[in-house]
Amino acid sequence: MDSLKIAVIGGTGGLGRAIAKNLASKGASVTVYGRTFRDTDVKNIKFVRVDLSLMSNIKKLITEHSFEIFEYDLVVFTAGIFAASKREETSEGLERDLATSTLNRYLLLEKSLPELESQPSLQEGRKVQKPRIFIMAYPGAGQLGTPDDLNQEQGYSAYRCHMNTVAGNEAIVTHYSGNKNFSIYGLNPGLVKTNIRDNYLGENSWTSRVLEFFIGWIYKSPEQYAEIITPLLTDPTLDAASGTFYNDKAKKIPASKGLTKKYADNYIRKSRELLESKGLW
Repeated sequence: MDSLKIAVIGGTGGLGRAIAKNLASKGASVTVYGRTFRDTDVKNIKFVRVDLSLMSNIKKLITEHSFEIFEYDLVVFTAGIFAASKREETSEGLERDLATSTLNRYLLLEKSLPELESQPSLQEGRKVQKPRIFIMAYPGAGQLGTPDDLNQEQGYSAYRCHMNTVAGNEAIVTHYSGNKNFSIYGLNPGLVKTNIRDNYLGENSWTSRVLEFFIGWIYKSPEQYAEIITPLLTDPTLDAASGTFYNDKAKKIPASKGLTKKYADNYIRKSRELLESKGLW
């Protein structure tokens, strides 16, 4: 794993942090993108501070911070929250869960494509043949979302809102599965003890503490999941399986019924239309 260059988008807490530290401990050079860095003393990890809920920051990553997907062997998207009980909106007019957990991933990939297409020579001498993208969410859960109301402006439900992010992330993988410039995969970690539910339950609330206690008692810790999934992320034979999804045991799982390529393409089109309507494209 020495000399692998890896970006973890949202790697400052929970699963992203555990994966970043695991990869760094095995010799990979890891750059973490997020808001709060807790691992300044960890070897092989660099940090770029960015609020991933704002699309203007995503575009700045490419223009001002020279973020280029083709510079990395692996890019792992892990940033995510759970929708709040009452609708929250970013300063850019986007529902916060959708912006943080899905739209930033789509925008960063789409805006990076022109750069990828202009740099074919960078494929030579790579540890993997082309950049490898991993999208973490809950693919295969049977969620199709509400593409005609992605921003939840017609009526709000925290569950329905969050399922838009679940469906949206699966749609991203399916939409880009045939892309010639990178390979892309979906990760479903299942239930893991993290702080992702704090936005809904309330940070440090008794409800959150009790729920996370039982999740931690029954299911995997972030570190246990990272140890299982790291061999998959770095498997040199994985490129042939672009567009597939993997569970918490790093085993292939089927896509959600109904989330076809046609459906995914429409979901992505609706996502772009939403960003354009807010002047964020």
